[in-house]
Amino acid sequence: MRFDISALLNPKAKSLLGLDISSSAVKLVELAADGKNGYRVERYAIEVLPKDAVADGNIVNHDGAVESVKRAWKRLGTSTRNVAMALPTSAVITKKIIVPAGLREEELGILVETEANQYIPFAIEEVNLDYQVIGRSPVSADELEVLIAASKKERVEDRVAVAEAAGLKATVMDVESLASLAAFELIQRQLPDAGRNQIVALVDAGANVTTLTVLRNGQQVYSREQAFGGHQLTQEIARHFGMNLDDAEAAKRRGDLPEGYETELQVPFMEGLALEISRALQFFFTSTQFNHVDHIVLAGGCAVMPGIEDIVATRTQVNTLLANPFANMAVSDWVRSKALLADASSLMIACGLALRRFDPA
Repeated sequence: MRFDISALLNPKAKSLLGLDISSSAVKLVELAADGKNGYRVERYAIEVLPKDAVADGNIVNHDGAVESVKRAWKRLGTSTRNVAMALPTSAVITKKIIVPAGLREEELGILVETEANQYIPFAIEEVNLDYQVIGRSPVSADELEVLIAASKKERVEDRVAVAEAAGLKATVMDVESLASLAAFELIQRQLPDAGRNQIVALVDAGANVTTLTVLRNGQQVYSREQAFGGHQLTQEIARHFGMNLDDAEAAKRRGDLPEGYETELQVPFMEGLALEISRALQFFFTSTQFNHVDHIVLAGGCAVMPGIEDIVATRTQVNTLLANPFANMAVSDWVRSKALLADASSLMIACGLALRRFDPA
């Protein structure tokens, strides 16, 4: 059974929105072409999800997710209804294989399915399976490197159903880690010497999980997840100020919490996040041949907190910057540049998905 699970078949569309359904919010991004190899941010929107609408990457409150997507799309103010979506990385099994060059499409498909049976712990009829030819094998010109991607059908169908119920059409299903890396390519260009031969730690600090992905020349060399995220700060706010969790989350996002919030709660949380990042880097050093990183790039909802990059840089002694894939893009009149700058680090996946519009057919 084949399905476009990694933007692998024909991802190019005349119009396409990046739709990221994270654990705490719906994020929509629309990009347009702007000159040679350039992009323009046409529109974006962020809409908070109901509490526990998404748990462990699973959509558990379908109606709540649909309403949030509807509101985000309405706020976006676009006529575009085609969307690129992404599955959580944990929901997708990926494997690179080497195959002989020169196979016909149907021969390659049969070989991929045969290989997939060795790596997928489910019956093949229970999964959506796809593949992409990456290029020539690094060891032989007579062979090709192929990426296989597979996910259980219900994980794909849940997200497609949310989009359809919101009046949108899912035309591409990607993987969150691949979408994030697509956006990271834009950030890498902002580093000294475009990040060439440098070790870059991309830290995505979300609501419940912080993910460290270490890259060299655009290739992932290490990845680790830790159960630490912004929801812990929300819980502290609720406890400290006597709020329920929904009100605490809303007040945190608005930035109108009572006096003392920054010094008593926000700064200690940021210091805790910096400590978690430092520990994750130590795991990286002890389990690989690498002993340093050149840059830390902070992404995710937690990265929007003022001063977080300075606290992380002080703790780790590594140059730290906020992820902003839009830094070199033009901005349409629909977008407030100041707001986009503040939100950019939380829009990595949505941006990467929106970029699928420009992939070669």
